[in-house]
Amino acid sequence: MSEPAPVLTLDGPSGSGKGTIASRVARTLNWHLLDSGALYRLGALGATRRAIDIADEGALADYALQMDVDFEVLPDSGEVVARLDGEPVGNAIRTEQIGNDASKVAALEAVRAALLQRQRDFRQAPGLVADGRDMGTTVFPDAGLKIYLTASAEVRAERRYKQLKEKGISASLAGLLREITERDARDTERQSSPLKPAADAIVLDTSTLDIDQVVEQVLAGCRDRFAE
Repeated sequence: MSEPAPVLTLDGPSGSGKGTIASRVARTLNWHLLDSGALYRLGALGATRRAIDIADEGALADYALQMDVDFEVLPDSGEVVARLDGEPVGNAIRTEQIGNDASKVAALEAVRAALLQRQRDFRQAPGLVADGRDMGTTVFPDAGLKIYLTASAEVRAERRYKQLKEKGISASLAGLLREITERDARDTERQSSPLKPAADAIVLDTSTLDIDQVVEQVLAGCRDRFAE
């Protein structure tokens, strides 16, 4: 049997830069990309559109098994396009409301179980960059390189605030900090696949690093671990 495709996992809390770093690294390596956080956001958005109660674990798990999603990294910009039922959803899954709903959905064990194999199916040649919160601990425990990105809650709130302002979306910095702190608590304290670094992960604090610096450190790790 052939060896499974190599996997790089990028885990960490909301606002640590996982999505931006993952898309840049995937484009550079020409690997596939799994934005697992977007899967839960897509699930939350789809549930909202279908009037499924966010607290209805059974209905949400059923929907997670059959929802139609895919991701594409645009070659020129590196932007990740997420599609739900064939429709690009863009900013619709990046609102704070959907983010908070997604965090609640992700805490439901039946939903996580429903999405586990769907996430593993993204592992295809030539390789996969998997971005999330439990990629290295639960979804791809055998990944060749695991990196845990983190930053202070204050830095992450400021980054999110700037992102929203650039998109013309009004936001409160104090409100964002509160929501990030609450989301961190839900993610780290949930019973099913809590947010934490894998035992063999490299922990990288991005508080004082820019995007280029983080990307280069991650790519250097890839060159070391996945060198032919």
